[in-house]
Amino acid sequence: MGQKLCNLCPRACHVDRDHTRGRCHETNAIRIARASLHKWEEPCLSGTRGSGTVFFTGCPLGCVYCQNGNIANGQNGTVLSPEELTRVFLKLQDMGAHNINLVTPTHFVPQIRESLERAKAKGLTLPVVYNTGSYETVDTLKQLDGLVDIYLPDLKYFSEEPAKRYSHAPDYFPVAKDAISEMFRQVGTPQFDADGMMRKGLICRHLILPGWTEDSRSVLRYLWETYGDDIYVSIMDQYTPMPGIEKQYPELGRTVTPEEYDAVVDYAVDLGMTHAFVQEGEAASESFIPDFEHFDLAAFLQ
Repeated sequence: MGQKLCNLCPRACHVDRDHTRGRCHETNAIRIARASLHKWEEPCLSGTRGSGTVFFTGCPLGCVYCQNGNIANGQNGTVLSPEELTRVFLKLQDMGAHNINLVTPTHFVPQIRESLERAKAKGLTLPVVYNTGSYETVDTLKQLDGLVDIYLPDLKYFSEEPAKRYSHAPDYFPVAKDAISEMFRQVGTPQFDADGMMRKGLICRHLILPGWTEDSRSVLRYLWETYGDDIYVSIMDQYTPMPGIEKQYPELGRTVTPEEYDAVVDYAVDLGMTHAFVQEGEAASESFIPDFEHFDLAAFLQ
């Protein structure tokens, strides 16, 4: 099922991914780096049993500080068919996952849509989570209308400077703003089950970067003024410096200080935010970085 002259993401690299790799580092052959029950998402997603995460290989955005860089740049991954991806979704449901969590899925949206439709026909009843860096086109997101229940986008930057420096995407904010608007149009205000697990809605994440608290305030102000309490916001302090990043980006060679994080959270409180998740204690640890090198698809599907 070829996607000729690919324009699935805003990079619009116009590569024939049937025969070569796009800007996302991937062909049209679906690759995943891991499928598992993940307990480090927001509480209303992870619950007690875990979120059924499927980490897709490759990424259209390619942030220089990415904690999952070894899969974002295409180093790790197992090829599977849309039929096998359907089996992965159903296996996660059988394992007790609270939801199906599609991590960095943009560049495989047509194949994912096919697999989700097949899985739902075969008994998939879990909410589907679309977990993205928000560098998305509205047209691609519209392909998922009615299939995705929960959107979990990042809003990484407000200003052009960090977006250009760290993600080579000076247009990040206007693109992400429109993408999140389309996500909200599709799923609306949050809905929860009797156990407090989200069944529908949008949680917008923001990862604070060291030295960029003013940009973080701008992100939070935009979200509050645009959506108020109609969405949830997750304010994250788990930025982890990857080895060697300080050589080219010295300002990113440290974690976020408690003072920086508290200042951003206090700002959210001052705005009036009540639907917000915050992190407590030392969140910048390898517990947030799964093992992508030893995933065995055949063993998983047994």
